[in-house]
Amino acid sequence: MSIQFGRDICGELSAAESREWLVTNGIGGYACGTIAGTLTRRYHGLLVAALNPPLQRTLMLTKLDETAHYNHKVYTLYANRWTEDIVDPQGYHHLEQFALEGLIPVWRFACADALLEKRVWMHPGCNTTYVQYHLRRASQSLSLKLKALVNDRDHHGSTQSQNWQMEVEATERGIRVKGFPNSAPLYLWAHPGKMSIVHDWYYGFELTAEHDRGLDEQEDHLHAATIEAVLEPGQSLTVVASTEPDAQLDGDVALNQRRQYEQTLQHQWRSQPWSTHAPDWIHHLALSADQFVVSRPIPGDRPGLSSSNDKTNSSGGKSILAGYPWFGDWGRHTLISLPGLTLATGRPDVARAILSTYTHYMDQGMLPNSFAELGGTPDYGSVDATLWYFEAIRAYHAATQDDSLVQELFPVLTTIFQHYREGYRYNIHLDPQDGLLYAGEVGAQLTWMDAKISEWVVTPRIGKAIEVNVLWYNAIATLAHLSQRLGKAAEEYQQLAAQTAKGFDRFWNPQTGYCFDVLDGPKGHDTTLRPNQILAVSLPASDSNIPALLTPEQRRSLVDVCAQQLLTSYGLRSLPSDHPDYRGTYYGDQVERDIAYHQGTAWGWLLGEFVRAHWHVYRDRAIAHSFLEPMANHLYAHGIGTLSEIFDGDAPMTPRGAFAQAWTVAEVLQTWMAIERDVA
Repeated sequence: MSIQFGRDICGELSAAESREWLVTNGIGGYACGTIAGTLTRRYHGLLVAALNPPLQRTLMLTKLDETAHYNHKVYTLYANRWTEDIVDPQGYHHLEQFALEGLIPVWRFACADALLEKRVWMHPGCNTTYVQYHLRRASQSLSLKLKALVNDRDHHGSTQSQNWQMEVEATERGIRVKGFPNSAPLYLWAHPGKMSIVHDWYYGFELTAEHDRGLDEQEDHLHAATIEAVLEPGQSLTVVASTEPDAQLDGDVALNQRRQYEQTLQHQWRSQPWSTHAPDWIHHLALSADQFVVSRPIPGDRPGLSSSNDKTNSSGGKSILAGYPWFGDWGRHTLISLPGLTLATGRPDVARAILSTYTHYMDQGMLPNSFAELGGTPDYGSVDATLWYFEAIRAYHAATQDDSLVQELFPVLTTIFQHYREGYRYNIHLDPQDGLLYAGEVGAQLTWMDAKISEWVVTPRIGKAIEVNVLWYNAIATLAHLSQRLGKAAEEYQQLAAQTAKGFDRFWNPQTGYCFDVLDGPKGHDTTLRPNQILAVSLPASDSNIPALLTPEQRRSLVDVCAQQLLTSYGLRSLPSDHPDYRGTYYGDQVERDIAYHQGTAWGWLLGEFVRAHWHVYRDRAIAHSFLEPMANHLYAHGIGTLSEIFDGDAPMTPRGAFAQAWTVAEVLQTWMAIERDVA
């Protein structure tokens, strides 16, 4: 698939700024920015290194401001926005084309008859970014001058320099930059070319996306060095930014390594039978799936709670970053995303590694919802993240028939079951009367609808939440099946699964034709129409031996109601538009956004759940695919070549939140796989 834009997009600032590119390194580090080259987020930069992989992301190299001298004329190729919304210079006017070459962003700048290409990529497994300039076409030499703007801060922060004196010194091959005595150093090299130290602060970059989010919108960056080179037609200049003093400096070698890595990913995807009839945009999405897969150290001394004092082994452990640019690896997102990002794309070895890795972080029957940036105690404040682990195991085993991993992890599954049945954290416990799972207490937000403002939980769902009980039923039914597979006693799980399925009938509300969202809450049953109930039809998978919940008529009615009242082009609204609490636009400061987060905002990951539910009920392949097709166009907006986290509930359903979200990408891929596998 060719994702590219010409001057109609590249030369229009609002259009070019609203489209963001992303490259990643597989250990949590990344680079991202706008097509136009302007900084609009605090997260934009050419090297955001993961210093405690996959977290502790640190902005090190912000940008390279390029000026070309060609045939006695000066071409300023970069763009900056300053205080009071002044954009100067406007180098995007020379941008003839932007395209993705696989996952590598490529800019083409036209300077008279000269055509200068710029590529950005990261080396897999290293905090190393390459920026290569190639003079593709010219009738004479072209002189290039680059200003290297650097920083040294957490990627969530912002810098007001106040005459901050960084340590910038020459090395044998380039320069070394340290913001503080204990900082990880940034090494910067250029080949060919010469580099001179500057140390000049640039003040007042205006970050419009941060302004829109109600956050600090002003930032300073240090011009640490200037790079100069003369290129003849066909020659290249490569700038290397790294935390490693011995990084590969040959740009052509590094580019070939990156291309080979992506070719391997494409081969793994194309080896899957469901890829055969996939359109180009699905092929590209399968490649983009790799951007979220990261290494995570495994605590080396015992299965259980990780602490900052644990010895770790960084080889072999895997996780999934929930999204870019600000999310870390969250348990819920990881386990929901696992089937789509790994099994659908032909990478069961990665799925296996993730499933094994998370067991090392289990604490009293729960898997972490999120990890601490500096390696402290994880957060376990999620009732459903651990239950998604069972579905990930089920999906993995269905795809691989790998009994050995199930045998290895079976004690983990039974431990989780015992803790959930007997109760431990957050009043999570089994109600023996109906076999349903109860969870919640005042001040806690345990489900995926977890927005909280100070002590106010925006969508309190204390009680028996519907999707939690779908997952609970799926978990115990999976335990029953795997027990039989391993020759273990299954009667306890079979009996409880039958009781839970019968108790689940309580969720059906015959007056509305859809399910209650929560049963037995502090104020009784919650009749609010929410998308959470779609999981009662999308799960279990249609290839599973787990009996379906609800009657066929109820399942059809549920899907129809969600289609008519919650469906948008890009996902399901979190609340119907006629509800008094509905917020159709996700915009404003943190409070305004948190209020809207689950009160009308449409969620991309739920599109996959809806389409699979629709497929299970109607078995119409063409219609199921038609629901996914708007995502093909979305690859050209917001995060280029990937899919966004959320969208406004109101038309035109503007993309919001993280511009690249793991479970949105995963759910589309998993849904494509599920439909094509069923058809076959």
